[in-house]
Amino acid sequence: GFIFQLTSFQGVAVRSLSTASPHDHPEHGRLVYKGNLAKAVLGVKFFSYSTSIFNLFMMPYIMLKSGIGVESLLVQAAFYGLIGIFTFITPVTLHFLTKGYVIRLYYKDDVDTYTAITYNAILAEKVTVFHQKDVKIPDITKMFTTFYAKTKSMLVNPTLFPNPQDYNHLMGYDKSSFFKFEDLE
Repeated sequence: GFIFQLTSFQGVAVRSLSTASPHDHPEHGRLVYKGNLAKAVLGVKFFSYSTSIFNLFMMPYIMLKSGIGVESLLVQAAFYGLIGIFTFITPVTLHFLTKGYVIRLYYKDDVDTYTAITYNAILAEKVTVFHQKDVKIPDITKMFTTFYAKTKSMLVNPTLFPNPQDYNHLMGYDKSSFFKFEDLE
C-alpha cells in the first residue's frame, strides 16, 4: 500500500509518497524478524569493552600508587592473572555468547535468500546472506543456537516473528518432507 509521510524541517513541510513498506530494505528485502534484545546486547558488550579498556589504562597507575611491587613471583602472577581474567576473558566470552544473536532478519522472496544482521567483535553490524537451503537445524538443541546458516550459528526467538509462516519457511517446516495436518485427511 501507499505510505504518506509528512516531515518538518525547521518549519518547512516536506511530503513523500512511497509504495514500499516501512519494513522493507531496498538491498536486503522484507523485514521478517526483529530481535528485542539488540540494544541490551550492544549495551552489555559496550560496557564490558569500556571497562576492559579502563582497566588497561589504569593498571600501571594503580600498581605504582599501591606498591604492588611484591617480590614474590607467585603473588604477582596471581594478581596479573586475576586482572587478565576480567580484562580479556569477560569481553571474549560475551562476544562468543552473543555473536550469533540476530538483530534483524530480512527475506527476499524472488531469490529465497535471507539477510541476517548481527553484531561483530567491534560492535558494528555484520551482514550474513544465506539461502533457505543453507539452514540446518541442530540435532540436539544447543544454547544460543536456533539454526545454522551454512556454518554460522544463529539465535532467534520464534515468538518474535510477526508472521509464523516466515519462521516456518526459514526453518524448512513448510517443506513436504515434514508432517502436515492435511495428510491425515
